[in-house]
Amino acid sequence: MSTAAEQVGKDAQAGSCVFCVLAEHGASAESGVVFLDDISMCILNGFPYGSGHLLILPRRHESDLTSLDNSEADGLWRTARKAVRAIEQAYSPDGINLGANLGQAAGAGIPAHLHLHALPRWSGDTNFMTSIAETRVIPESLETTWHRVSSAWTQIDADGQSAG
Repeated sequence: MSTAAEQVGKDAQAGSCVFCVLAEHGASAESGVVFLDDISMCILNGFPYGSGHLLILPRRHESDLTSLDNSEADGLWRTARKAVRAIEQAYSPDGINLGANLGQAAGAGIPAHLHLHALPRWSGDTNFMTSIAETRVIPESLETTWHRVSSAWTQIDADGQSAG
């Protein structure tokens, strides 16, 4: 039996959407899916800019933000709020980048499936490695990131607030 990563690779080569394939595997460290419900999901970025880099997306395969219905837009935003709270709890960053690259010209690596990026930032966290050497230095594995974020996620209520 193949791992989720192997299956995603095979499906991506066959033209399937990597995000849709990950959703089929459910939430696990192996798939990188932190959360999913009927409307939205949150996954680890497989090629993060830094530890804790999350992607938030609608479950429906849709490229256009304005094509989401109100329920999907609300669900996407609720999941984004929880993702931000989970990052805060897991990493205690100085700030968080939250944004979307809408379309290939805007820098979307996977423009066919709308997704938001959420990543922790710290004062002075930029360095020459990314800008000059075109190299990213990630101090923890994706599996470690998944466990940190998932643990924090379970401590957040439906309104994106710390439970308890």
